[in-house]
Amino acid sequence: MLSTSLPTRPAGTRRNLTVDIARTDAGARRAFQVEIVEPAVILDVLLAAQRLEPSLAFRYSCRVAMCGTCAVRVDGRPTLACQTRVPGTDGPLRLEPIAGLPIVKDLVVDMAPFWAAWRRTEPWFVARADKQVVLAEGDPSRVAIERGLDCIACAACWAGCDLTGTETGFLGPAALNRAMVLTADRRDGRRDERLAVVSQSGSLERCHYIHGCSAACPKDLDPARAIRQLRRWRLRGRV
Repeated sequence: MLSTSLPTRPAGTRRNLTVDIARTDAGARRAFQVEIVEPAVILDVLLAAQRLEPSLAFRYSCRVAMCGTCAVRVDGRPTLACQTRVPGTDGPLRLEPIAGLPIVKDLVVDMAPFWAAWRRTEPWFVARADKQVVLAEGDPSRVAIERGLDCIACAACWAGCDLTGTETGFLGPAALNRAMVLTADRRDGRRDERLAVVSQSGSLERCHYIHGCSAACPKDLDPARAIRQLRRWRLRGRV
């Protein structure tokens, strides 16, 4: 099982790791043996492989699990390369692009379908005209908001869901989580309209609550719970 905790091997320990990396060019090198120095994360493995094969393509930026750009699949599981430590075995380790999105090159995917679904939920805050609502500490609205506020839009949840990437029109866990955050916020002036948008998409009925999205989230959010909350609000006809 993958882990974000610190490795048990002493810091500075060097070891060789065998890794197999998905490539879009059938003739491109995909098998690597790289040297890593503990503590090491998956991004360190990718950078070591790229030094051996400069044409290897992947994304990363912040290295502190804030930008969400380095999401990949490690042995089939979507995760952030920058925060997931290398397993204790010497491999082989399998690295692939996240599922459900078109592949551009190697581990780089086209995020356009993800962002198109995100935009459909009207994911921006619209202040109420009266601006009189204040959310005090412990306010139920504030509690609901804080449960889903830390999403970094990495698309790991998208990759962990069996419905995304299909033609069903499902908006995806991240977009629906964002819709829940804004619909929960009593300071927002488009709560009813936003709830109507996600309801009309059919997404609230299509979710089967397998919780693959919640298991994949590197920020420990629970998009499946957010979708259930949106469904409850829709059934009640109010928030």
